[in-house]
Amino acid sequence: MTKLNIVRQSATTPLVPKNSIAGRTLMLLIAIMTFLSCITLGGVILVQKSAIAWSSEVGRQITIQIRPLEGEVMQSNLRTAISLAQNTPGVSNAHALSLEESQKLLEPWLGAGLDLSVLSIPRLVIVELTGARPEDIEQLRTNLGAIKGASLDTHAAWRQQLNTMAGTFVISGILILSLILAATILAIVFATRGTMASNRTIVDVLHFIGASNAFIAGEFQGRFLRIGLRGGLFGGITALLFFFGVSLAVNNALPAAANAQLSTLFGSFSLGADGILAIVMLVPIIAGLTAATSRLTVRSFLKHTS
Repeated sequence: MTKLNIVRQSATTPLVPKNSIAGRTLMLLIAIMTFLSCITLGGVILVQKSAIAWSSEVGRQITIQIRPLEGEVMQSNLRTAISLAQNTPGVSNAHALSLEESQKLLEPWLGAGLDLSVLSIPRLVIVELTGARPEDIEQLRTNLGAIKGASLDTHAAWRQQLNTMAGTFVISGILILSLILAATILAIVFATRGTMASNRTIVDVLHFIGASNAFIAGEFQGRFLRIGLRGGLFGGITALLFFFGVSLAVNNALPAAANAQLSTLFGSFSLGADGILAIVMLVPIIAGLTAATSRLTVRSFLKHTS
């Protein structure tokens, strides 16, 4: 074969084959990695939203606990505690839990059918806040000192635990997402080097006719960008369908008890507009990462083999 024929063949033959097995495998790999990345990111968003909702809900209420003591009239102490709470600035409402409501709170631990009248359990007063200042809460705590057996719980410990748990989950999710992206980069590097090695003859011919390394790297970058976009779109759409299916299952298919528990942890499994936007934005990011990685790999390969 003459040099002229080789040049003509290289001009008509794509540098990176469009329908090669390696290309389809890489696209499938990118789709899987994108799916896993989107699931991880979506899980982080769901937990973060739930944690914010938990913290906000807990922060809007405080609890007055009144222990039964000999010689004290519980109903009188409850009325006094409610009056003190309602007269505190920043308190919108205060009400005592009935025995039936207290029984429902204890059922998960003590079982159903309890007779609370024979048990010396504390009574609770739920205080709803609308912007109470810390000094107002401390003043209420001081005023409750006039009631024997009364104590105030601001739920600060619970809020701290919730924030710690959510922060740990978010950090873990970010680390997992970083590992997935690192694995994707390594796969792209190996795929690019394999394609370069299998098309070494064409690359040499392009060098012979004066093609620059930048031109060759650009060819690989364009091809891998298209592979990344296709794989990313497939993985991203599959992830959105996954969250949609899980949301339907949680709301309709699961028993009420399991539904309530999952809703407590993850809300309604609804990503919301911001969550969907984050997943959509992840697709071009992975595609761009694919293109940039292939370009850098090609330039490094050509630099060490030229």
